[in-house]
Amino acid sequence: MSQKFDPFVAEWVSFSSDARYNLVEKCLKLAQLLEYPQLKVNDEIEKINEIARSLKMILSDVKNPTYLISMLNEHLFQTLGFHGNREDYYDPKNNFLNEVLEKKRGIPITLSIIYVEVARQIGLDLRICGFPSHVVVKHGEDIILDPFEGGRLLDIEDLEDILFRNFGEEIEFEPEFLDELPEDKILVRIIRNLKNSYSQSYAYEKAMRCADMILAVEPEAPDEIRDKGILEYRLLHNEEALRYLNRYLEIAPEAPDVDFVLEMIREIREKINQ
Repeated sequence: MSQKFDPFVAEWVSFSSDARYNLVEKCLKLAQLLEYPQLKVNDEIEKINEIARSLKMILSDVKNPTYLISMLNEHLFQTLGFHGNREDYYDPKNNFLNEVLEKKRGIPITLSIIYVEVARQIGLDLRICGFPSHVVVKHGEDIILDPFEGGRLLDIEDLEDILFRNFGEEIEFEPEFLDELPEDKILVRIIRNLKNSYSQSYAYEKAMRCADMILAVEPEAPDEIRDKGILEYRLLHNEEALRYLNRYLEIAPEAPDVDFVLEMIREIREKINQ
């Protein structure tokens, strides 16, 4: 669907698609654009570099992955105290790397980004996996790690337990859940987290901006079109809400929430006709 031109969104799309910048830089740019206009990206990058330098100082000449993972976990989670933010998991700040670096707590995706970047700087090749509801990290195909749990080594039963806790019996483990998550999908996942967090705290304008950022790169994503319509409704933009909600029904006629969307459309039409 075509959207109104938004220079903010255009700036984000231009930066996030520029191969000259890495994932950490793009995450920090996101923070700068959305919440921290005075943020100095290079200063935050230096914080990560310092973590890697301090780790290198205590490493031996041994370079096997098991040793490096063990030392990475000890340094990042025990010595420096990084940990998962269970107390306030849905706080939007958990999605911003500068906040995670300052508070030393975050959610799986942001902790994984820092974890993988520090690992890269000590010669350890780790990849972020788009596991449903809980990003994890892998080395090769056999070593699966959970930075949210202090770099804990996970087996299939652990992964199935994560799925059960978040989805019940609605979903079963599939090997492709451990596929590497491309950089653009990582960024969309962070922005989607922010959209949901902002919506839950009634910050609808901020949530709308996040929805627009996602739709700029995934213009036909059904859930995003639906959420855009819902947000337009929350902001009393009834005609726009109808446009997006009807488009959702066009492209996802069998979606499980069709009845909910149809009822919302009915309510909007009633308000327009009053």
